[in-house]
Amino acid sequence: MKKDFVIKILFIEHSVEDAEQIISLLRNTGIAVRPARATAADQVQAALTELEPDLVMFDPGNGAITLVEVIRMLDAQGIDYSVLGLVGTLDNQQVATLFEQGVHGIVTRGMPGQLLAVVRREFDALQNRRMLRLLEGTQRELERRCDALLDSSRDAITYVHEGVHVRANQAYLEAFGHESFDDLLGMPILDMIDASSVDEFKNLLRGHTRQEKLANQVSLRARRADGSPFDATVEFAPATFEGEPCLQIVFRRQTIDPAMLEQLQRDPVTGLYNRAHMLECIDHAVTDAAKGKKGQALLLIEPDNWATMVGGIGLAKADELLASFSDRVRILLGTNDTAGMLAEHTLGVILDSRSDEAIREWIAKLQQSIAGAIFDAGSRSITATASIGGSLLGEKNANTELLLNQASQALRTAQSLGSNQADLHDPSAREKADEERERYWLDLLQKALDGKGLMLYHQHTISLQDAEGDYSEILLRMDGPQGEVLPGFFMPIADKHGLTGAIDRWVLDQAITALQRREGMGQQTTFFVKITAASLQDPTLLVWLGERLAQAGLKRGRLVLEMTESKVMTLLRPAQEFLAGWKKLGGRFALEQFGSGLNSFQLLSHIDVDYLKIDRSYMADLPKSPDNQKKVAEICQQARELKKQTIAEWVEDATSTSLLFAAGVDFVQGNFLQVPQRLD
Repeated sequence: MKKDFVIKILFIEHSVEDAEQIISLLRNTGIAVRPARATAADQVQAALTELEPDLVMFDPGNGAITLVEVIRMLDAQGIDYSVLGLVGTLDNQQVATLFEQGVHGIVTRGMPGQLLAVVRREFDALQNRRMLRLLEGTQRELERRCDALLDSSRDAITYVHEGVHVRANQAYLEAFGHESFDDLLGMPILDMIDASSVDEFKNLLRGHTRQEKLANQVSLRARRADGSPFDATVEFAPATFEGEPCLQIVFRRQTIDPAMLEQLQRDPVTGLYNRAHMLECIDHAVTDAAKGKKGQALLLIEPDNWATMVGGIGLAKADELLASFSDRVRILLGTNDTAGMLAEHTLGVILDSRSDEAIREWIAKLQQSIAGAIFDAGSRSITATASIGGSLLGEKNANTELLLNQASQALRTAQSLGSNQADLHDPSAREKADEERERYWLDLLQKALDGKGLMLYHQHTISLQDAEGDYSEILLRMDGPQGEVLPGFFMPIADKHGLTGAIDRWVLDQAITALQRREGMGQQTTFFVKITAASLQDPTLLVWLGERLAQAGLKRGRLVLEMTESKVMTLLRPAQEFLAGWKKLGGRFALEQFGSGLNSFQLLSHIDVDYLKIDRSYMADLPKSPDNQKKVAEICQQARELKKQTIAEWVEDATSTSLLFAAGVDFVQGNFLQVPQRLD
């Protein structure tokens, strides 16, 4: 699933809390969701028209509308969709009934891993269906164009299915002396081949039908309707005709000697293939890789300091030097390897059927061969080195443009490292690199926790309603090898390896120490500190916090813990228990990203929070968005009725600040008001 996709989901669900939990689960795992909820037929119809959902999550116990009715409405809408049955437990009879009525999959409320897997699978399947329809439409258009080109082509072209003619153009009829295709209908293609070439052609036909690796172009003798033979070059290509797989066969009269054709495909200076033919060879290698062939690689080779060398020996001798350089490449080529010129002094090599290690050994051997050689250029003898960049070729990068870009980037990387260097891109190495990177940052993170690698910043939260004292948001940073690193980078690694709880305690300890110091100086300060899900579920954290706050002697309410609305929704029971204990210690709590759910205020009936930090999406272009202004005003109005204070984050201009004040927001925060500063 691509990360930049937004999944539009329609919940036909009796419980808004259950729908919110699913939305939060998806968002917490990086899946962007645009939700809607319906509990009656008219609401479903309105949501289908407005949202055009990708997925529909149907609760069979909603009691207001049946699955059959929903599917009928979806079909009437004329959109592609995926319906998921939303159940509490897996009951075989219920599951069977849901599938019989048309669901595409089953998701279970109490199994988040299964729910995520099914949502990803069904959305990917939906995207694939949509893409397939686009491709089918494109294919039909291409077939129409191809048919028109076929009739106007001067080449003799036929389509053969199971060895029999199924289509031929006018040029083919003329070449073989037939008046109409009716003469060929049902005729075997072998009847068009001279007896001297029948066995060879039969083997080629059989091999191409089986998709074996064979030459796409051969020379043989064909036979006209009157029995007279003629020499022809025959090309094979897989094709379809009326939906059936077949072979496209092109007969060209042999007007040029094959040896001459081979010579025309060669570069006159180096004797290697020229650029045009080398690109064709790369296309063939890519096609083979797409079919599953392994062990291929594309290498780009350039002499180091070419301009300097040519300046020393003179432009007239540059071709002589390049030819000698190319000879070093030719010597090492295997039987099925291919080499050619791709630019003025850039050689391309396609290595065939080698292991990754053998490819690297070939590169090293070539560099040693070039570095150890003495090249004659006229009366001068010089030495040279080569930079080599390349890419292993597999199904993941079976695309000519992509492959050339990867190899070119690898060549530039090698050249940036100095002379006689090599760099080889491995399309399947990303996972290995990610694992290595993760181990590296995990080690840095553990060292930071043990030493002084973590640091805190604070950003003022400014009161618009004349609240007493100072308010600040505590922000975490880590000292990385090239500067400070934001938590969005290292916290996912910490979460994966169970370090978020320890980081939270470090941040809380430092914040409490800073508050204690400020109270000792007579300052009235309140800190907002983020905590993670690990801390919320840690039964020892409240005990530790009680002891630490008592030791510091802080006034009640000076420390406000905060967590995003979506995470609290997915951990509602632990959040209730934690907040009950935290309130007894005199603590306060804030909900971040408030207003991003289906019914955010419904959550407040389950947990007692003090501050609502309005979702930052409402701050985007606030002065130009009446809808966002209206939504912020509604949140503030409801918050006042519930005696909750509101905070607007990411405020970036004076106009927004004025609008927020008019809407009744209690606090504002953003770089426009004050950039984060180190917490001394």
